[in-house]
Amino acid sequence: MKTNAIIWWSLAIFYGIVTVVYVLWFYLDNPEGFQWVGGPHSEGLWVGILALGLTTVLSIFIGFFVTRYHNRSGGLLPEDTLDAEIDEGDPNIGHYSPWSWWPIVLAAGMALVFIGLGTGFWLSFYGLPVALIGLVGFVFEHYRGTFQH
Repeated sequence: MKTNAIIWWSLAIFYGIVTVVYVLWFYLDNPEGFQWVGGPHSEGLWVGILALGLTTVLSIFIGFFVTRYHNRSGGLLPEDTLDAEIDEGDPNIGHYSPWSWWPIVLAAGMALVFIGLGTGFWLSFYGLPVALIGLVGFVFEHYRGTFQH
């Protein structure tokens, strides 16, 4: 876990340096200075600064989370030790129904929604009810029928 934290903090530093280099390079390449609105390269500047800046910020978020998790978990995880057994790193993460058809219905509905957003908005109107029915069925499948809790 400590290695993961070091990797994420290193990536955050790298992306921060790349962001600064990007801005400086653009400034040096355009002697007239920054033209934030209406300039010949203003769209590329905004997209690049936003993409690189958000990559830096999100790497900092993940690095912070992994560092905090490492400190709260007491240091070593079973994956970090060489003599750990497989069962030590196998937590109970929940219940999965291998016989369920609801994930397929949900995926089909969401596929229709996103295809509709990309091609024709009218298709999303057909996909949204299918996705909602799939979501409700997937969430509440263990509340009725043979497999209820």
